[in-house]
Amino acid sequence: MKKNKNPHSKYTSSLWAELQLDLDTLKRLDARGKLQFLWDYYRWRILVCACVIVIVIMFVHMLWEGQKPCRLRVCVVLNTEDDCSAWFRTFTQELKSDGKEGDVDVNQDQPFDYDNRYAYLYEVEVMTAISSQRIDVAICGTDMYRYLLALNACLPLDTALPDDLVSYLMDQDMLCYDTANLTEDENGKIDLSDGIGGYFAIDLSGTEFEKTYNQTGENDEPLYAVIISNTQNPEDSKTLLRALVTP
Repeated sequence: MKKNKNPHSKYTSSLWAELQLDLDTLKRLDARGKLQFLWDYYRWRILVCACVIVIVIMFVHMLWEGQKPCRLRVCVVLNTEDDCSAWFRTFTQELKSDGKEGDVDVNQDQPFDYDNRYAYLYEVEVMTAISSQRIDVAICGTDMYRYLLALNACLPLDTALPDDLVSYLMDQDMLCYDTANLTEDENGKIDLSDGIGGYFAIDLSGTEFEKTYNQTGENDEPLYAVIISNTQNPEDSKTLLRALVTP
């Protein structure tokens, strides 16, 4: 009685024979011919392997970056296309002069504009970042600031900041009194009884940071600095606000 042939074994033998044939061909070719042969017959496999390697490297890099200590996470939503990395590099150097470990992570890739039809996606992105504690301080325009107020995500600054800084901000009329926790119901109505009053932001108008990076002209609107209420780095957040308002 004959045994049933194993199709998998036959397929493996065929692949091995093909590989042996390709190896014999490579041995007969010069360096340029070998490269041409590999590209002609194996380019898709090479490209797939390269993509897999890149994905693995990116994943490992993300894991590595996630393990590094971070002293401060800042979300910056400017009114212009300017890059404020230079300002934060200087601030980071001064902050790290105390010898403590950790870096400053600045995210400038998060637009927030209610004139855009995808504004709801910005809201979801900001809400997710806050809930996962990926924002300590937000520097933003009116639209995002109003959304942070609606989420009740802003730390009351008159009680959180040092007394000397509060006094300075009060004298300069930079502390903003607003009402938080006001959201619309399904009928579009707002219940004012849910509102929570307080000083939740600093108006950066007139500061060197605002003069350098905020827009000017007919559509001028202020930039606000806000400490997120669930921050894990309150002291470094206060240091950043002081640096923003100090002449």
